[in-house]
Amino acid sequence: MEKTVKILVLNNEIEARLLSGLLTERNILHILKSYHDTAYDGLWQSMAGWGQLDALEKDREEILQIYHDIVQQQNETDE
Repeated sequence: MEKTVKILVLNNEIEARLLSGLLTERNILHILKSYHDTAYDGLWQSMAGWGQLDALEKDREEILQIYHDIVQQQNETDE
C-alpha cells in the first residue's frame, strides 16, 4: 500500500468536513488530522491551523483543485 503524504493545512473544522465529504464522494482516500491537543486546550490550532489533510501523492493535484474551488466559492460568498 502506498504511503500518504501531507497535502495541505486546513483552517477550520467546517472547511475540513466539507473537503472530506467531497473527497469521499469522489472515492479519494484521505485522512484528516486535527492539531487539537487537550493538554494545551487547542493552542496549536490557533497558531498552526485546524489540522492537515493527508492523501496519496497521486491525488494531490485533484485535491488541491477541489480545495481551491471551495476557497474561491467562500470568497465570492463573502463579497
